[in-house]
Amino acid sequence: QVQLMESGGGSVQAGGSLRLSCAASGNSGSLFAVAWFRQAPAKEREGLAVIYRPTGGTSYAASVEGRFTISQDIPKSIVHLEMNNLKPEDTAVYYCAANTLAGFIWARSDSYNYWGRGTQVTVSS
Repeated sequence: QVQLMESGGGSVQAGGSLRLSCAASGNSGSLFAVAWFRQAPAKEREGLAVIYRPTGGTSYAASVEGRFTISQDIPKSIVHLEMNNLKPEDTAVYYCAANTLAGFIWARSDSYNYWGRGTQVTVSS
């Protein structure tokens, strides 16, 4: 079993930056990929970025590429999401998710079997 906990959310003005962290505990060595999703009110959960633990390879959604950067600290079992040039439309609850197997579509929420509880990000204009 793996437990995930997000931190670093908060309120920021448009154009500002935030750094989210996802700390994994339990059997974190079994993880293959860790991703960040977000969900705004009345909207579907959206996959933002993924990092593959063995290689450090990454993928991004078009909506955040160039503004968000995902990175990992394997010894500490932490995955970060650096968010720059934030916009009001980035306002949402942000979740980290993880899985233990390869061969999946990274932006699909049903590809992950572990989820954190989420952290709120609010961007004001």
